[in-house]
Amino acid sequence: MYPAYTTSAGWLGYDDAKIRRLCREGLAAGWTHFKLKVGADSADDLRRVAILREEIGSDCKLMLDANQRWDVPEAIARMHELARFAPWWIEEPTSPDDVLGHAAIARAIAPIGVATGEHCQNRVIFKQLLQAGAIQFCQVDSCRLGGVNEVLAVLLMASKFGIPVCPHAGGVGLCEYVQHLSIFDYVCVSGSLENRVVEYVDHLHEHFLDPVIIRDGHYMPPSQSGYSITMRPESLDRFSFPSGPAWMTV
Repeated sequence: MYPAYTTSAGWLGYDDAKIRRLCREGLAAGWTHFKLKVGADSADDLRRVAILREEIGSDCKLMLDANQRWDVPEAIARMHELARFAPWWIEEPTSPDDVLGHAAIARAIAPIGVATGEHCQNRVIFKQLLQAGAIQFCQVDSCRLGGVNEVLAVLLMASKFGIPVCPHAGGVGLCEYVQHLSIFDYVCVSGSLENRVVEYVDHLHEHFLDPVIIRDGHYMPPSQSGYSITMRPESLDRFSFPSGPAWMTV
């Protein structure tokens, strides 16, 4: 089993009652790592993060994701406000290719970690982030990078710098893709599960012939050969653009 975290409880737009309900459902399902979206109104962020921390308790990991909403000074100021809730990381606090900006944030908010990578398109950007000490969590995206070889280069560099790789997932097929990359990282590169988690979003897996299996907050190793992203023929037919039934209007 490979450790995972859930983003499903913390989307922007969820009201407080829904966040509480989803946190409780997540705990009952075995989740120990929860991520919440932040970056809009400061008071709203403080209230929502307080709710999530109250629901999951002090033993579970809480991660935050700003989706590039802040510039560097604002990211530092906002994370100082949120530090009281002991977040494990802040994800994409600013523009993803601002290497020195991420480094400045990382220095200013330690020991809270900085995580980024889902919008980094090649090994060169990751090399610079690692060399600058700008990230404490490396978030490769299996489709943003140019193929498996590019991903493997990043895994090897992250291992050299002692930075855990925690892939971005959640989009259509991304969870299916990255389970293989993370298991390869564990078996052939890092040999460690320490501080390593893969994102999981319970969304659209029903369209795949070999969807991921989650048990007690962990990815179960895939049992079929291949990349696990072959889609069901009926899904392809239904959503084929522009002639698929899903796009037809009455």
